Amino acid sequence: MASLSDFEGKIKYDFTNRALLTEALTHSSYAHESANKKRKYNERMEFLGDAVLSIITAEYLYSKYPSWQEGELTKKRSSLVCTESLSRFARTIDLGDYLIVGKGAAINGIENNPTVLEDAFEALIAAIYLDGGMEKAKAFVLPFFELNIEEPKANFKDYKSQFQIIIQQNPDEKFQYRLVDEYGPDHDKHYVVNLYVNSNLVGHGVASSKKGAEQAAAREALELMGVEI
Repeated sequence: MASLSDFEGKIKYDFTNRALLTEALTHSSYAHESANKKRKYNERMEFLGDAVLSIITAEYLYSKYPSWQEGELTKKRSSLVCTESLSRFARTIDLGDYLIVGKGAAINGIENNPTVLEDAFEALIAAIYLDGGMEKAKAFVLPFFELNIEEPKANFKDYKSQFQIIIQQNPDEKFQYRLVDEYGPDHDKHYVVNLYVNSNLVGHGVASSKKGAEQAAAREALELMGVEI
């Protein structure tokens, strides 16, 4: 396996606390196989990284497109942080080559799975944020945006944004995505998400990533509303 120093060179960031980098690169399959049951892996960091990425993306687009309205900004943000985009960003720094995965998962080539790469990329953002703060996290993320901002995502349909734009027309309506289940082995995990408007279930989605399940739930909600998609 290539060294952490090599990887730090690729991402142009040297960690003060390398334990954060190790955690970001550790997949749950390795932790579950490890004799050390307290071995940390990157799912918690993925949660934080997703939030940090959302702030960076929103601020970047808000500044770059001063004439755009909320709907346009929301669509572009979703395009930039979809699984296709984030996994592509991860591949440009060979992130899969540095992932620490279990033996069974390695046999199945999990380090090339787009969802796994997306999650690890978000975890890496969290590690940089925890180690160096928001400005360092921005310095890592923004070059990816600058290289990909104008690239069209012809195959990406953002049902979440479409649903959000419709719902926000009525300020009294509140919506929420809830992760209600996840199942399957580490190399083939599936997530189940329900979408509620106020307390009413309007959509249900299952996919190999949480974001994908949310998109599927939003699509079902739009179909229920009679929206052409």
